[in-house]
Amino acid sequence: MKTITIEGQLRTETGKKATRQLRSQDLVPGVIYGGEKEISFAAPSIAFKTLVYTPNFQLADVKLNGNTHTCIMKDLQFDKITDKLIHIDLLELVEDKKVIATIPLNFTGIAKGVKDGGKLTIKMKALKVKTYPKYLLEQIEVKVDDLELNGNIRVEDVKIEHYEFLNSPRIPIASVGLTRILKQEEAAASTAAPVAGAAPAAGTAPAAGAAPAPAAAPAKEKGKGKK
Repeated sequence: MKTITIEGQLRTETGKKATRQLRSQDLVPGVIYGGEKEISFAAPSIAFKTLVYTPNFQLADVKLNGNTHTCIMKDLQFDKITDKLIHIDLLELVEDKKVIATIPLNFTGIAKGVKDGGKLTIKMKALKVKTYPKYLLEQIEVKVDDLELNGNIRVEDVKIEHYEFLNSPRIPIASVGLTRILKQEEAAASTAAPVAGAAPAAGTAPAAGAAPAPAAAPAKEKGKGKK
């Protein structure tokens, strides 16, 4: 798995005044959770660029005063006006301690429904999982080859050993639906198809070979009956 290195410094002062001073020096304050104790630190904003501005799942080796902390991202905070990163929370990986991570999905293959003229729609790009650090993956591979027209792949269909998926199991992550052309073709076909057993419209000649309708029984004449 790809790992980036972040050189930082421990923070001895906290609070709004201290954090404003750090940001004025283009440093981003952060906190590392999950280890023996919480660690407050700061690092140059440019050091977080390849970790934050990417869809990929990566590890970060944060070096502080000669110690290295292997972490994953936990939370981010951006300035509402400038959209600059102003705070980061990291989660330190401990070998025998499960972590919660968001892993990107990688869809592979060509869906059967696409070959039949449908369109593949990706509904989720990542899944939230709980596992031990040694089982973390850069991405979760999802094969779509057997996905048929009007079919779905749901969270519950993704099976990976040692992974507990935290998303709702019935949520679709990918589906194949009808394209506009297929919808039009189906509508035209259903309109043109005759309904089995339907009677011909009034004034319409019966189809060739069709049996004549049975003659109506004569009405009884009034006044005629048993004497």
